[in-house]
Amino acid sequence: MEIKVAIFEDNKLVRDALEAILNGTPGYICCGISADGNHWEEDIKRSRPDVILMDIEMPGLSGVEVTQHINDVFPGIKILIQTVFNDSEKIFQALCAGASGYILKNDPPHKYLEAINEVYNGGAPISASVAKKVLGFFANKNVVLTTPGNTDYLLSEREKEILRLMVEGHHSKDIADRSFYQL
Repeated sequence: MEIKVAIFEDNKLVRDALEAILNGTPGYICCGISADGNHWEEDIKRSRPDVILMDIEMPGLSGVEVTQHINDVFPGIKILIQTVFNDSEKIFQALCAGASGYILKNDPPHKYLEAINEVYNGGAPISASVAKKVLGFFANKNVVLTTPGNTDYLLSEREKEILRLMVEGHHSKDIADRSFYQL
């Protein structure tokens, strides 16, 4: 079975490279390419992807906006943000919009394929440098998160351990094994 991947990317060289990597690797196929997010709904209906590689900065609608729209209309499609940006604000915007993972464009091709496979199988791949930023944000800000019931809570030791494993670059299956979770 092939994982069908659609690419939303404004840079033609990057689009072409990603398409070549996907179509040249058994188990993956590029089913659609979009240079912007302006026609996202038609593009998705036409390509019917399992996973979307989404650039965060595109002309017209941003990758964050398109991600939010896709999650509202096509909640079963997994979205993997791929970008050159690893600043905290963009990371959290993408994750809050419903991205299933976040990788950097300078990651090698095998990391892209691993991330696509992981997100397809229900994981949440995040580049190690991005995970480090997320962990650093929580550690430095001592952020208090709230639940819908308005109860404040801090990250538990177990949650911190899981984040630490993410920062070290472990895959979700390995983290689950180490944390005694079942996927």
